[in-house]
Amino acid sequence: MNGNSYNSEVKLQRVLKLRDLVIYGIILIQPGASLALFGHANNLSKGHAVTTILVAMVAMILTAISYGRMANRYPSAGSAYTYVGRGLNPVLGFIAGWCMFLDYLIVPIICIIYSSITANHLLPIIPYEVWIFFFMIIGTFINLRGIKFTSLTNKILLVIMSMVIFYFMAAMIRYIFVKDGLDGLFTIQPFYNKDNFSWNVIWTGTSLAALTYIGFDGLTTLSEEVENPRRNVLLATVLTCLITGVWSGSQVYLAQASYPGLFSTINAITDETVKNHALDTAIMTVANKAGGIWLDSILSLIILIAHIGSNITGQAGASRLLYGMGRDSVLPKKFFGHLDRKFAEPSYNIILIAIISLISAFVLNYEECARLINFGAFLAFIGVNLTVIREYYFRAKEKTIKSFFINFFAPAVGSVICFYIWRGLPFKTFVVGGVWMIVGIGYLAIRTKGFSEKIKMIDYFGI
Repeated sequence: MNGNSYNSEVKLQRVLKLRDLVIYGIILIQPGASLALFGHANNLSKGHAVTTILVAMVAMILTAISYGRMANRYPSAGSAYTYVGRGLNPVLGFIAGWCMFLDYLIVPIICIIYSSITANHLLPIIPYEVWIFFFMIIGTFINLRGIKFTSLTNKILLVIMSMVIFYFMAAMIRYIFVKDGLDGLFTIQPFYNKDNFSWNVIWTGTSLAALTYIGFDGLTTLSEEVENPRRNVLLATVLTCLITGVWSGSQVYLAQASYPGLFSTINAITDETVKNHALDTAIMTVANKAGGIWLDSILSLIILIAHIGSNITGQAGASRLLYGMGRDSVLPKKFFGHLDRKFAEPSYNIILIAIISLISAFVLNYEECARLINFGAFLAFIGVNLTVIREYYFRAKEKTIKSFFINFFAPAVGSVICFYIWRGLPFKTFVVGGVWMIVGIGYLAIRTKGFSEKIKMIDYFGI
């Protein structure tokens, strides 16, 4: 049996339950994602980081519902590429998938960079470059072992991270209670400070706080490996955003309540370089104040572990997005549509992403990667929300008041908020993201002979 005939028979295996999917989504987002953003989000929102996290949660839950509903209709690998391509137009689907791939690709890159920086800080005897190779190999090995192995690894990482974050939160509660009593534990200041509150600063902060949720859509790329995807993908996307919002909001609330004067101190710094470093490490300053060097160190370690987990899940999501596009022959099918004989994994894609991540980690820095993440993600979010409006409202035989709110109003609000966040990105991000889009459109033009040939999207549900 030749490779091509074998690949036509091999299918992704439905082995993931709802809890596996939720765990995957939380790991991809990172349970402590808001902690890294704590300093800058508070600075931009003038002390209202908790509010910005909750505002972003509303937008992400609306978008998560749209993702879940499209996964219900098209439960196949490919995520935004599949949903926009089938619901709006195959060309728009390719553009959404191409932009989303930029987001998925950057996740493992940025995680490898940050993990290597942190590991080098903890063990400076080992060079930064060696850590880059180490973390790339770890993520690739786990993903090549199959989705069951990846799922088991995710569960272990989630348990470790959860224990440390709960310990961090307990230390915050104890510190606040000893210092200020119950009044300190129950304060509205992290939500609303009348001296600094304005919707302009809230929206500015929300543009950054939304990064807390980036990656939730990655779990829809596993739709073909989920039991009962029509139910579980929708529930998992919404639960992932809800759990992340409540959990992240609680962490930031306690951090703000434990050290309310931190940002006045930071803003008094006149040297911009020193000030930016203080904002980068603000959460560590809070941890050190509340729990000493022990809590500071253990929190740094857990953020490192979180990035290792995100590297693994990010690589898995990116490989399946490429698989969806390869299976439809939008990308060369022999390579991108290949599945491993033993583990039913898109192994060629996993290895390709590992190579790209390795090279990029040597030439890019953390800040450059971070700015690019939202470009593709929010374009895809807008596209999926608009697709729901067309699929469930304009194509519906009956239009009622209930359907208007569920099938038009909710995804429309999600689209508007996502667009508002997207348009607030720096100009340089639009330049780099625009070049990426042009390259993708150029490739598609060549592939379809000047768009004269239709893009074939395979109806593959496997249910």
